[in-house]
Amino acid sequence: MTAEATAVTAQAPPQGHPQRWLILGVICLAQLTVVLDNTVLNVAIPSLTEELGAATADIQWMVNAYSLVQSGLLLSAGSAADRYGRRKMLISGLALFGIGSLVAGLAESTAQLIAARAGMGVGAALLLTTTLAVAMQIFTPDEQPKAIGIWAAVNALGFAGGPLIGGVMLDHFWWGAIFLVNLPVVALGLCAVVALVPESKNRRGDRPDLLGALLSTIGMGSLVFAIISGPDHGWTSGRVLGTAAVAVVVLALFAYWESRIPYPMLDLHFFRDRRFTGAVAGAVLITFGMGGALFLLTQHLQFVLGYGPLEAGLRTAPLALTVVALNFTGLAARWTVKFGAPLSIGLGMVMMSGGLVSIATLTELGYTGTLLGLLLIGAGCAVANPAMAHAIMRAIPPEKAGVGAGVNGTLAEFGTGLGVAVLGAVLNSRFAALIPMAAASLPAALASAGSAQERERIRDAYSSGLETSQLVGAVAVLLGGLLAAALLRRADRADSAVAASA
Repeated sequence: MTAEATAVTAQAPPQGHPQRWLILGVICLAQLTVVLDNTVLNVAIPSLTEELGAATADIQWMVNAYSLVQSGLLLSAGSAADRYGRRKMLISGLALFGIGSLVAGLAESTAQLIAARAGMGVGAALLLTTTLAVAMQIFTPDEQPKAIGIWAAVNALGFAGGPLIGGVMLDHFWWGAIFLVNLPVVALGLCAVVALVPESKNRRGDRPDLLGALLSTIGMGSLVFAIISGPDHGWTSGRVLGTAAVAVVVLALFAYWESRIPYPMLDLHFFRDRRFTGAVAGAVLITFGMGGALFLLTQHLQFVLGYGPLEAGLRTAPLALTVVALNFTGLAARWTVKFGAPLSIGLGMVMMSGGLVSIATLTELGYTGTLLGLLLIGAGCAVANPAMAHAIMRAIPPEKAGVGAGVNGTLAEFGTGLGVAVLGAVLNSRFAALIPMAAASLPAALASAGSAQERERIRDAYSSGLETSQLVGAVAVLLGGLLAAALLRRADRADSAVAASA
């Protein structure tokens, strides 16, 4: 057998790769830096405005260039990992992410920083898809739920910890340090990947699906751009409607193309699998609720409960800590194995829905009601999110693990962006209905208020808008949980019937 053939067919032995837990630690460390950079830049906006003379449009592109490029390339990155080797793409992703971090940390203009963030997004897309795919390759099926739980916990920790870590860094160093701190992590990750991670790939077909990769990148990038632009430019603006139309047309062409070629990047037959469609529906709605909830939560803590930015950041920590505790101890994985994926996903999303209701309705208890909601959301996320990711990955053949990870990552990006956009729109519309002259923003409305009573009325209206939007998010998460559980349950019954007849 040739060296290439060995690489192509490399799989974990029946007992799993002998160094699988060490490898998981390495890829989770790389994953953490990627997720942190989704949110860490937000706290540096005042420094960037002052030191680089960044305008509002520049700031928007600095923040969005990373997530826009990353989300657009996830499917293509996953396909490349399957075809050319997951280890090679992991190394390439770390190298690109490190180079982008170095350029960003030393940037002397807004254009340089935006370009660097886009380059980091390319590396991040490769890392997000290959880390999950490698985890699926090196662990046995029995260990995969716990491994994916740890992987998901690192995601939650990075997402919630970004603003806090960024704030600590900015208290002691200049803004570029939030990027340069990635370099030692990247160097350690590269050494560890070269030494430990086995190669695996699936070289099917005569040529790569280049047109499919191009169409998916343009389509997903346009869709995410439309969602990002909606709150600032208006959902009926030409900018938003135009990019949304491009997204619909290009994604339709992508679906047509993938259905016509013998070796598609994304096999559309996956969507005929109830397990896959159930997990996909649940994944979109769980990230819809989580992304929108965290977006609203920071405003709830600051504008309703009156905390400062750092205090608000610290008070969101129980959510991430709950996810980390339940997944790192393996409790969530044991519950999933005991109850099965359908029930685990359903119960997890019911808990998340209850947490959003608690935050929305128990405002008279102050932070106590919010804390209860955070604990419920964290527990629900710890149980449902890994079970959902595992269901998606198990519904896709092992040789397509990179594409499966790309689908999972794309759904997370799409659901989060949609949650922020839709729940933010619900908040703004409710606020504007109660205080018509306050349609622009809460700070602007408070600044124009003529009395203490007027300011109190404005705060009450904003609190009402937050409550309404959180309840909408709760309903979406609850429906997603019920839908995903029902579809997964039907898939399990169909599998049992086939096995019985055989």
